[in-house]
Amino acid sequence: MKTRLTVQEYEAGILKGDRTILGKAISLIESNLPADQATASRLIDQLLDKTGESLRIGITGVPGVGKSAFIETLGKHITSFGKKIAVLTIDPSSQLTKGSILGDKTRMEELSKNPLAFIRPSASGNTLGGVATNTRETILLCEAAGYEVIIVETVGVGQSETSVKSMVDFFLLLMLAGAGDELQGIKKGIMEMADAVVISKADGDNIKHTTEAQAEYQHALHLTSSSVSGWSPKVLTCSSLANTGIKEIWEMILKFKDHTTKSGFFDKNRAQQNVAWFQEYFHYGLKNDFQRFPSIQKELVELEKKIADHKISAQAAGNQLLASYHRAIKAS
Repeated sequence: MKTRLTVQEYEAGILKGDRTILGKAISLIESNLPADQATASRLIDQLLDKTGESLRIGITGVPGVGKSAFIETLGKHITSFGKKIAVLTIDPSSQLTKGSILGDKTRMEELSKNPLAFIRPSASGNTLGGVATNTRETILLCEAAGYEVIIVETVGVGQSETSVKSMVDFFLLLMLAGAGDELQGIKKGIMEMADAVVISKADGDNIKHTTEAQAEYQHALHLTSSSVSGWSPKVLTCSSLANTGIKEIWEMILKFKDHTTKSGFFDKNRAQQNVAWFQEYFHYGLKNDFQRFPSIQKELVELEKKIADHKISAQAAGNQLLASYHRAIKAS
């Protein structure tokens, strides 16, 4: 029985909006098999001129902030206009079992049943930045399949979980009010990168707290350096439970797109992101090539021990290993 599709079959299915084939194509790009990687690369090249037309939104926030509930409510609002939306959710992988929960379809039960929505959970693996290794390629596949809005949900907020900013147009930070020391609990770098801060769970007895937190965050954002996009970051409140504030958040995102498109920042930012993607992929490929030589890996371990024992400087060890790598390439 035929299980593998050709590049042409993948391409045709994706362009028709076939969600089953789109899912298989994403699995293909996530595969570590050399043959699958080669097919995936050809597929991306074939589809490249059919990509880039979506609005890419990154959403991050502290654990318990209600990212899935917020994304589902926002997604239902967006699809009410007839727009197709793809949600790429990243689940943290266990460093012991290498497994992940991948439960976002369960958490977004209503949205997952919407024919205009496509939800794809992926494991973060060992990747820093709060996103999966192939998130950028997945975005391109979804765009080629006709999805007009792409939401990337990261695993949370942390010092190394900010690379999503380099692959989206709009970066939204979800926060809770009344948790105590809100402003001190956020990394300053994430606040500076946010195009908007949204205080979630603004309902019931928590409305007063969210209003107070909104004023605090707005003041904090005024103290940060001005955005390179020329956009002044906004602070809004919402309740996924009561479905309040969602309409205003979507309107704000559209205003951001209009503002940055008119200023030329939107296209300039996309171009810079593409270059950064190339550089990141090249470094990833170089690292993989480096690891294919057992002798180099053995020497690496030996040099690390010598560095730890103060028998060689890090610079000298680096130069020695690089020279050994060059010799290994010539000999291969």
